[in-house]
Amino acid sequence: MVITSIQLENYRNYAALELNFDRGTNIFYGDNAQGKTNILEAVYLCGTTKSHRGSKDREVIRFKEEEAHIRMCLDKNGSSYKIDMHLKKNRAKGIAVNGVPIRKASELLGIGNFVFFSPEDLNIIKSGPGERRRFIDLELSQLSKLYLYNLSKYNKIVNQRNRLLKDIFLHPEYEDMLDVWDDQMASCGEAVIREREEFVRVLNGIAGGIHRKLSGEREELLIRYEKSVEGPQFLDLLKKNRERDKRFKMTLLGPHRDDLSFTIGDADIRRYGSQGQQRTAALSLKLAEIELVKRKIKDMPILLLDDVLSELDSSRQKYLLDSIHDIQTLITCTGLDDFIENRFQINKVYHVVEGTVQ
Repeated sequence: MVITSIQLENYRNYAALELNFDRGTNIFYGDNAQGKTNILEAVYLCGTTKSHRGSKDREVIRFKEEEAHIRMCLDKNGSSYKIDMHLKKNRAKGIAVNGVPIRKASELLGIGNFVFFSPEDLNIIKSGPGERRRFIDLELSQLSKLYLYNLSKYNKIVNQRNRLLKDIFLHPEYEDMLDVWDDQMASCGEAVIREREEFVRVLNGIAGGIHRKLSGEREELLIRYEKSVEGPQFLDLLKKNRERDKRFKMTLLGPHRDDLSFTIGDADIRRYGSQGQQRTAALSLKLAEIELVKRKIKDMPILLLDDVLSELDSSRQKYLLDSIHDIQTLITCTGLDDFIENRFQINKVYHVVEGTVQ
């Protein structure tokens, strides 16, 4: 799986840009705030419908413009795909694949598979639970349309239930309506939990081996899925905890409250790990994500590395670069010294200066 080209129109600081990519390593270098990350963001957005930054469509449209376009060509298993994404300030985005409009953004997922790795990901271990749930959801949504369907439905139900819990405070007679939402929430929630458990089980097996190598065989990393509720007990516990939910006016258990734990020995490194341990675990997690996707889709994902090398020491830099030699990779950086020192194979280099790319 490779991206062959991308065109941007009125996207962030690019009025117009057209790039052809090499099948190997593509490096974008230049000073900070020149537009390097914007290119990676556009690739990820066009492939997944979401910005890795969490930006809304209107925020990526060039200043003073009303709409933007991303056009990306991708080759996968001998087939070519052209994705055309039309972003609008005040309306939903429009997407066409090979000239055919798609009704739902979810229909785009699975055509390409992307792994995004940024300096923020190195803090995923010590960040809040929301960041770790987001990590699971972004990857699983690319790998499983059923997961995306159940997750989207579940999130809508939680929002509806929370709204009802607030209304019940003023209108106690509405409480019987909770039964309807509880049944639906438990059904979707159990499906979300099952897929997350399997994802984390496989991820843990891969990440453990990577972490052992990165730590010189000194540390054993264990990743666990921390559930706030066991799937089969979900409905019963929703009813049992209803008074508490009414008191707090929100739903306090379910997959929207779950987390990942990372332990080395008996120590929870989210709280007690050194910065080195946390960063090594985060790197193991992202490299394991790449390997998991490869196993799942029987193909290589496309790797997007946003200025990560500057955040790693030399040994971790070398391990990362040795791990990605067979994957199409788009990398941003401020200079090329790290690649030269590690004797890394560079296929194409772009210099980015104030929204122009050479």
